[in-house]
Amino acid sequence: MARTVDQARHEARRLVIVDAALTVFAARGYDGATTAAICRQARIGSGTLFHYFPTKLAILLGILEYGTREVRESAAAYEGREDPVGVLLEIVGRSADEAADPRVPGFVRAAAGVMHLPEVAAALEADADAQRARLRPWVERGQELGEVRTDLTDARIVSWLMLLTDGFLERVAAEPGFTAAGERDLLVATAREFLHPGGRPARRGGRVSR
Repeated sequence: MARTVDQARHEARRLVIVDAALTVFAARGYDGATTAAICRQARIGSGTLFHYFPTKLAILLGILEYGTREVRESAAAYEGREDPVGVLLEIVGRSADEAADPRVPGFVRAAAGVMHLPEVAAALEADADAQRARLRPWVERGQELGEVRTDLTDARIVSWLMLLTDGFLERVAAEPGFTAAGERDLLVATAREFLHPGGRPARRGGRVSR
């Protein structure tokens, strides 16, 4: 009789490995990280590790995929909200909160070192697509309600919001004195001003042509 798989246990063990790998990649970079070090951090044997992830690259891709899944799942949490600007600013603030994990700067640098690989580039693009899909409906709704600027298309506004959050993450990773916790409020304030320059009401129901 085939052995059944406890999906909850399987997923929990996979998450332990991902979390351990995040710690190791952050500390050692991609090239310096080893599967042996990840096994030690996760307190598992190599056989268990390779059952879940056959290669070191597969582990890094697993971390990126978890991040993308969290973006998609968080999008559902905003359903039913009636304050589009509030949602957009929460999303921006959430990106800063996630960047406050002390392992994030090191992991960003580790991933940047292998982003030329097709698999990594595809994983990063999937994450970007998920972010666009999370932001765009709220930008559109904000424009319809006259709460978000209408001199730019919704697509351009989404791109600029992603530029703000991605650039923020890059600064956190590259500049030791630039901390996520210390700069979070300014990031959110910058996003608020961008969405509604000078506090001026946008044209209610107005949309720019594509």
